[in-house]
Amino acid sequence: MARKIGSRYTANQILGRGSAGTVWLGEGPDGPVAIKLLREDLASDQELVGRFVQERTALLGLEHPHIVTVRDLVVDGNDLALVMDLVRGTDLRTRLERERRLAPEAAVAIVADVADALAAAHAAGVVHRDVKPENVLLDMQGPLGPGGSHPALLTDFGVAKLIDSPKRTRATKIIGTPDYLAPEIVEGLPPRAAVDIYALATVLYELLAGFTPFGGGHPGAVLRRHVTETVVPLPGIPEELWQLLVQCLAKAPASRLRASELAARLREQLPLLAGMPPLDVDEPGPADEEAAEPAPAAPPGEEPVRRRGAVSLVPGARPDSNRDTHTSMRVPAPDELAGGAHGTARAPRTSGTPRPGSARHRATLRRRRITLGVAGAVVAAAVGVGAWLASADGDDRPAPANHSTSAP
Repeated sequence: MARKIGSRYTANQILGRGSAGTVWLGEGPDGPVAIKLLREDLASDQELVGRFVQERTALLGLEHPHIVTVRDLVVDGNDLALVMDLVRGTDLRTRLERERRLAPEAAVAIVADVADALAAAHAAGVVHRDVKPENVLLDMQGPLGPGGSHPALLTDFGVAKLIDSPKRTRATKIIGTPDYLAPEIVEGLPPRAAVDIYALATVLYELLAGFTPFGGGHPGAVLRRHVTETVVPLPGIPEELWQLLVQCLAKAPASRLRASELAARLREQLPLLAGMPPLDVDEPGPADEEAAEPAPAAPPGEEPVRRRGAVSLVPGARPDSNRDTHTSMRVPAPDELAGGAHGTARAPRTSGTPRPGSARHRATLRRRRITLGVAGAVVAAAVGVGAWLASADGDDRPAPANHSTSAP
């Protein structure tokens, strides 16, 4: 059912729903547009409306080939909407779910496009704050790039900042998606440009591996890992690319590259990645499988469902159709953050190798112990039988002659 958005736009068809609002296919004076209509409770928040209007100039001024341009911001009664360019394609999350992981050349080309977009935004003083595959759109009508990749465009600039009002989050709350949150956000520091670099490096890791470096399990555990865990190498990628990832996933914001530097360094890697197939690594299980929510059973004849990507804050909740997963969480206290083990419990492994501590690994150890126990019993029995045979053989031999002499 069509509805008017302000005096210039008409929303005709729902493209997707998210926690922040609904995305519509719409029509404007210059043709088709995408309209992100924020939730009514957000539109009724006068403080948020004021922030929305204040951000208008900054958001409308962001123009770049790899940014989904915001054409207009509409405040009309209960309607609070961003009018954006319509991108004919899909989001990166959808492609990742379909292919599980991408070939390194395509993954690096897509992330280089997004880094270019962030460089332009950071130069204009705008921090995205919610970089994740759901917010990267792939233009299926654009020219193919390295590895057959479609041009990538970053969207939803300003949405996290708009929703993250002081009244809503206070000093003890954070907004974002747990898997992609930089450590400094978890520790309650204000988000700077470096948080986008950390999130984008997490996205690159996920495109290569099929899972995020610190995700899995309860969101609180995910946040703790960002602060306390270190990422381990992915088997099979060039050392130069790995070192680039490590630098951008550094805990200290100052250690990370700037967006423009990251884009240039990534493109330098493309010739080395040409023709390289997707990595062959197994997804690690939750850090504590007994406490983790079990994966849903697979239908007969099908592979079990893999849990990966962003985790829901509400156990059992189903993702929205466009998986727009802004979340608000309490900032962990220092003692909670210090409680995590150092190192990493989610090390990627070569395909087929069980994760240490997993049920499969424990079963393997049990089988080994049983095998060793049986082998030990067999050896002990063999030794016992040998000793018995030796003893029996000794009893059948004649007693030795007594050669002692006595004095005459």
